[in-house]
Amino acid sequence: MYYGEIKNCDIANGEGVRVSLFVSGCTLHCVGCFNQEAWDFKYGKPFTPEVEDHLIDLLRPSYINGLSLLGGEPFEIPNQRALLPFLRRVKETYPDKNIWAYTGRLYDVDLQEGGSVHCECTDEMLDLIDVLVDGAYVEAEKDISLAFCGSANQRLIDLKKTRRTGELSFVHLASREIRWQ
Repeated sequence: MYYGEIKNCDIANGEGVRVSLFVSGCTLHCVGCFNQEAWDFKYGKPFTPEVEDHLIDLLRPSYINGLSLLGGEPFEIPNQRALLPFLRRVKETYPDKNIWAYTGRLYDVDLQEGGSVHCECTDEMLDLIDVLVDGAYVEAEKDISLAFCGSANQRLIDLKKTRRTGELSFVHLASREIRWQ
């Protein structure tokens, strides 16, 4: 896997102060995508053990709330296979830090068994993620007032509760309650 960027002290891609990893590779090609260069699976630099170590170090400070995965597309099957061992390591090293992931895929369609990007890694990867922002960016539904979403069709899913109950549960942020229909 390759990655395009690492942002330390990111406050735009999840609650609190975060470390954000922008992975490379996406086959969705959403019109208006803010990160088109990351569609290429070879964009940026290789995701090596040294890069993993660097990310683990960046997550160390107590003021860092957690890790955010963006893209590209973290749920492209090759990316899942590279990210799963890293996510295990993050949760083992920092069990109190949370993980957010952004995907253009739909949780209840594409990431479930039989879905377009479901593979042997998907279920465990979802179990390690706390919040999933799902849904393709839709330029016609662009809304810059939304917290942590680019377009109104995207959802903030509380994955822990969703996976525990089997029913979709959405995140309600303290600073702004988001309601989905």
